[in-house]
This record gives sequence, structure tokens and C-alpha cells, in this order.
Amino acid sequence: MTARMYYDNDADPSALADQTVAIIGYGSQGHAHALNLHETGVDVVVGLAPGSRSRALASEAGLRVMDVSDAVKAADVIMILVPDTAQKAVYDAEIAPHLRPGQLLMFAHGFNIHFGRIDPPGIVDVGMIAPKGPGHLLRSVYQAGGGVPALFAVHRDQSGTARARILAYGRAIGSTRAGVLETTFAEETETDLFGEQSVLCGGTAALVKMAFETLVDAGYQPELAYFETMHELKLIVDLMYRGGLNFMRFSVSDTAEYGDYVSGPRIIDEHVRSTMRDVLKEIQDGTFANRWIAESDSGRAEFNRLRQADRDHPIEQVGARLRAQMPFLNPVEVQAGQVQAAASTPGASR
Repeated sequence: MTARMYYDNDADPSALADQTVAIIGYGSQGHAHALNLHETGVDVVVGLAPGSRSRALASEAGLRVMDVSDAVKAADVIMILVPDTAQKAVYDAEIAPHLRPGQLLMFAHGFNIHFGRIDPPGIVDVGMIAPKGPGHLLRSVYQAGGGVPALFAVHRDQSGTARARILAYGRAIGSTRAGVLETTFAEETETDLFGEQSVLCGGTAALVKMAFETLVDAGYQPELAYFETMHELKLIVDLMYRGGLNFMRFSVSDTAEYGDYVSGPRIIDEHVRSTMRDVLKEIQDGTFANRWIAESDSGRAEFNRLRQADRDHPIEQVGARLRAQMPFLNPVEVQAGQVQAAASTPGASR
């Protein structure tokens, strides 16, 4: 059975009329949600810690800024967009004490509800809008007149208005322009974590690094290896994005297509499928969540070690040099936890 997608005509914007939406957090997702809602005409307040560096950014964008507890008191709808590992502490201290009947508590990822870290009282509605893309994309596509698809879920509808308000929220951030799909907190959480780990982040990063290392170890130039295993990846993914695997295979050479069929299954084989099933099981039974929570609570020593090791990987060093020669890519670098424009090197085109 084909899943139903919900679009603009399925979402009544009046469900948020005369309602105030509090966006808790102003990072990648937070700033996009807040600005899209604001420009759609929704009354928005941003809840941030007193010393947050984001307070100035939100104020400069024309948004009202309050402490988290005050934002919760002022709101009818509360969207929690601080990082997963920080949500419980913020919820316990600044949100839970101020909840009142009829409010809608929302999430963009089901992690904390699904794994029982946050258990809202029965007096409030609980729902989710989970855009299928990073915040900067949610924002830029909205500004261009489009939308990023999203998942939505109604976890609890105490007031009888949760579903209508959640869909109206999805419309207000632009997602119903592309379509929203109904799910549950459990399904969204488990599939989202699996997708990140098996393909989108973990699987892709590991495949790119291993292919790069294989070529370099065989004596090929690192710069050539970078182009073949990372730079061209965007071109291929863009083809898939527009027309699926069929359009990608239509667009590449017959030689590349044949290599796809005969070599792809040798590299991504049944051993990989078995490992994927293990990864999914660890997500489903909470093993990964418990490991990540413990890691975060203990100071993130392993996380920081792994992050630093990959930052120093040769493909990153080679790639930084090559991207600096291509300013038309608008290259960026991550240094000390901050993103900044990559400096052009001598010889770069102007």
C-alpha cells in the first residue's frame, strides 16, 4: 500500500491562528524553524539560556528572545530544538515545571521520547515534525519558494487539536510544499539513526575514506584519489536526488554502469548487510542510545578522539588544499568547532 503524503491543501494554517510558538534553541534547525515560521506569519518567540551567543543572532533577525522558562510560559506550542543529549536537562529544569493543559510539546527527532528520557505529563499534546534535511537547507529551500520533506507524528492528542496544529506547523516551515509523511516516534527515531549510521554519514564517510586509502596505498596520487572518491560523489548523488538510481545510470557511461552492477555488490556484500542488521538491532534495543548518552555524560573522550582522528585524515588535508583552489565551490573549513570560509591559496582562480 502506498503511503499517503500530506501537502499544503491538507494543512489548515488557521490551526495556529492566535497561537504563540516557542522555539527552544537557535542552532541549525532552530534558526530555520523560527525564521520560516516568522515569515509565514506565525507569532514566534525563541527560548535561549541567558548567556547564549545565539541571543544576539535571533534578535538581529527580528525575533523575540526570552529565557527558556519564560518562552514556555508564553507559548501555546513548544518546539524543542536543542541537541538530543541536552534536551533532558533543559526539559527537566526549564520546560516541565511550566507546562500547562492544552499546550503542544513538539520535537524534530523522537530520540528522547522513544528512549524514555523525557516523559511529558498527560495534560499536554505531544507531536513531531522532523524535516528530512539540515537546517540551512530547510531555510534556503523555503526562501527559494520550495520545501524540505518532513515526517510528522501525533504521540498524544489530549486537546483534540494536536494533529491539526502539527500539520499547520509543517505548512508554516514549508515542508508541506514538498510533502509530509505520517509516522511514529519509534519509527522515525530508529530509521533516522539507522540512515545516519549506515549510509548518510557513517557508511558514506567510511566508504570514501577506504576507497581513498586503497588508491593511495596502491601508489596513485592523493589528489587524483580525492577527485575520484570524494569530489565526484556530489555529482552522482545529485543525479540520484533528481531521478533515482535509474537517472544516475542513464547519465553515466555504459562502462560505469556495468561496473556498478558487477562490482558494487562485491563491495557492499552480504557481510555488510549482516552488519547493517546488527547496527539496526543495537538502535532498536537502545544499545546505541545508552552508549551515546553515557559517552556524552562522561565528557565525550571517545567522541573527541574519533573526531580529531578523522579531522587529521589525509583525505581532509588533500581536500582542503584542492577546494581552496576552487573558490566557486564556496569552500568552508571547520576549525575549533566553528565553520569559516576557506582561505584561497596562491594560484587559485579569481
